[in-house]
Amino acid sequence: MATPLEHIPAAPSRSARTGAGPAPPKRVSLPLLLTGLCAALPLSLVCGAEIGASGLSWGEVLRHLWAGLTGGPIAAEQVPAYTIVWELRFPRAVLAAVVGAGLSAIGVAVQAMVRNALADPFVLGISSGAAVGANAVLIFGAFGALGVWALSTAAFLFALLAMVLVYAIARTDRGLTPLRLVLTGTALYYGFSAVTTFMVFAAERGEAARSAMMWLLGSLGGANWASVPIAAAVVFAGLAHLAWSAGRLNALAMGDETAAALGVDAGRLRKELFLVSAAVTGAVVAVSGAIGFVGLMVPHAVRMLVGADHRRLLAVAPLAGAVLLIWVDILSRVVLAPAELPVGVLTAAIGVPCFVLIMRRRSYTFGGA
Repeated sequence: MATPLEHIPAAPSRSARTGAGPAPPKRVSLPLLLTGLCAALPLSLVCGAEIGASGLSWGEVLRHLWAGLTGGPIAAEQVPAYTIVWELRFPRAVLAAVVGAGLSAIGVAVQAMVRNALADPFVLGISSGAAVGANAVLIFGAFGALGVWALSTAAFLFALLAMVLVYAIARTDRGLTPLRLVLTGTALYYGFSAVTTFMVFAAERGEAARSAMMWLLGSLGGANWASVPIAAAVVFAGLAHLAWSAGRLNALAMGDETAAALGVDAGRLRKELFLVSAAVTGAVVAVSGAIGFVGLMVPHAVRMLVGADHRRLLAVAPLAGAVLLIWVDILSRVVLAPAELPVGVLTAAIGVPCFVLIMRRRSYTFGGA
């Protein structure tokens, strides 16, 4: 009789299976970690609204946030400060939290789906497909009839196109296999990247090429309240599905044969994860550009703290990713103020040394894959 999904264990590490190697690292208390992250998230959102080139006091920021949340009155002389806090900085911080949570959770799912420690949300080639659509808008003015929605719509549509291509090419009579998904996504990533590079070089206006490069490296500079609801809805729906599938992810991480023995249809689950990953990645890339390293670094860092059980991973990773990206976005605004750095530059600058440190920890086995 198949083991109930709620009792499926986490994938054991290689040292646990063989009885050799370094002892597993001490785990952090999950309730304590969740409490700290739940407290850090609203504090980080407020900091995202307060910190910037325009010097505003904490009192001003809190008053304007309260007025925005409750619909309270604003004095005429306070309108410029209110606009900075409520219309510019706060939606940007909220969108950073949504994007960070989405990329981190999908990073966990993709690493389980393809059973590859180097996988991240962009391994399926969807981000590079979205980049083609975004550049078509920024450089050539495509989808101009959609106005302010042109960029997000084009990026999301091309992300869906990339998803369809990856699925059509990678699918076989045996379903979606991890190796074919990785190879197909990587091949299409380079193909779409070549198209994007050609479009940038073909741009007649230097400012259009600069905007395209900012988007390719990831930027939350265009955030507004109109861009938050759709991205948030897609991300929360994806998080809910992944949380519901956490037990099956534990089984999938141990291999298709083990998953089948535990009553999990690996092929069907992999299709579900592919669709969820594509939808969430397309939605967040459409509003933030291609922000790398969050979906690769955060899952490994969280796994090192709480273990390989996906129930614990999917509880912590979205919160950690949200807090991380809020602070990275703050840094992107203040490091070279008043100029702004692409967020992807800082995530790579932070992510590379952190990932190297994780690799150097002898007790960490990248999920035991």
